[in-house]
Amino acid sequence: MFDFDLGMVNWARAQFALTAMYHWLFVPLTIGISFLCAFFESLYVKTGNEEWKRITKFWMTLFGINFAIGVATGIILEFQFGTNWSNYSWIVGDIFGAPLAIEGIAAFFLEATFFAVMFFGWERVSKKQHLFATWMVAIGSNLSAWWILAANGWMQAPAGMKFNPESVRFEMENFAAVAFSKMAVSKFVHVTASSFIVASLFVVGVSCWFLLKKRHQVFARKSIMVAAVFGLISSLYTAFTGDESAYQVAQKQPMKLAAFEGLYNGEKSAGLVAAGVLDPSKSLEDQNDPFLFKVKIPGLLSLLSNRTPGTFVPGIYDLVYGNEAEGIESVESKMAKGKTALESLKVYKESKISGNLTLAESSLASFNENQKYMGHGHLSSPKDVVPPVGILFYSFHLMVALGSFFILFFAVAILLAYKDKLSSIRPFLWTGVASFFLGIISSEAGWVVAEVGRQPWAIQDMLPVTVAATNIGRGNVQATFFMFLIVFTILLVAEIMIMLKQISIGPQER
Repeated sequence: MFDFDLGMVNWARAQFALTAMYHWLFVPLTIGISFLCAFFESLYVKTGNEEWKRITKFWMTLFGINFAIGVATGIILEFQFGTNWSNYSWIVGDIFGAPLAIEGIAAFFLEATFFAVMFFGWERVSKKQHLFATWMVAIGSNLSAWWILAANGWMQAPAGMKFNPESVRFEMENFAAVAFSKMAVSKFVHVTASSFIVASLFVVGVSCWFLLKKRHQVFARKSIMVAAVFGLISSLYTAFTGDESAYQVAQKQPMKLAAFEGLYNGEKSAGLVAAGVLDPSKSLEDQNDPFLFKVKIPGLLSLLSNRTPGTFVPGIYDLVYGNEAEGIESVESKMAKGKTALESLKVYKESKISGNLTLAESSLASFNENQKYMGHGHLSSPKDVVPPVGILFYSFHLMVALGSFFILFFAVAILLAYKDKLSSIRPFLWTGVASFFLGIISSEAGWVVAEVGRQPWAIQDMLPVTVAATNIGRGNVQATFFMFLIVFTILLVAEIMIMLKQISIGPQER
């Protein structure tokens, strides 16, 4: 087992969470507004109406501001794999690094190549050439998301690799299995669709502000109509992809599913908790009801989790202590096998050095037999596999509730825009302004569910974060944590100020 400073590990986790959540404030807008700009410009090229060109230029300016800040925060985020998580980079760098390298070399370069044409080529290239550049930036931003989410999806459900006992590293066997796994695909479509919602809420919110101030009203109504249609389609698609994403979680990460549903005891025909309040005093050691209040939809969780009604959905107790009737092995048993695997690997390496080939062969056989439990061998207690139930439960249900609200919101926006009543209903306009912030909250909650739900694993069931972390002093991580907190806050404030300044100026007059 590895020796580690748990305090340092927790600070490293906190630093990565800080940078990731700051970075994710900018990413959804980059992914979504790039497509909205392409839609607006397509309407301009098709109709020849200069108003659509004016609309495109305004939202393109806000996209550029956000893009610049997003790149800065993203670079800092990736640097942490070499500073705070060097063991992770060493053990799985050959696999994890491949999609990130492709993202930088191919997708980001594609985006950056056409970026200058999109911003500075209005009078230098033809309309169709400029439109092509705008679409390439939109496609490039989403290709970047694909490779990053493929890497993240591999961490959630590792595939396409093997462990090399000689180098003590995981090595790639099948690139397609890494890049195009079901988990990667489900994450990509769900995350990008939810990003489209955030961007649509941003466009609608800013446009509602213009209508409240009685400025640029034609501009605002046209922007709202396009963004609301895009937002409604994206909201419905997000709900659909969310179902597939939850199914993949149920199959690959059952503990995450049990945690965000507050399911301690597994059930057949398990019900889905639509709303509830957890008992904060609930612990793994007692059998008390985890809920103070709940509303359940009977049988729905079994159907969504296994695509078959009446099936068994394991709870936290089943996954920790085992359930022989359902063929679920206890964590304690996995830990014992994992420790055997680690000890066999150690003996194998030592016997190879000493020249005892007979012992090396038997140790390697023992390691191969228990290899899949190797990650559990680093755990100190079976309870380590349980993520924070309260954080996951409330984050998940908040995300779902807001997602349902967005469907209704966009539908109402389309109806009011169609009837030309947007300007006359001020409560809706204020709701539109506020809804963008609800979109950010929902988006961040989704990442909390994805990443906190995976704990304690850096790679699901294979590599705990305690082993993935760099063996450096706690003080170093603390210092950089607060440094990043200050820098990122300055960047966020700068973006907000620049955005507000640009919004207050408004679209250029013809």
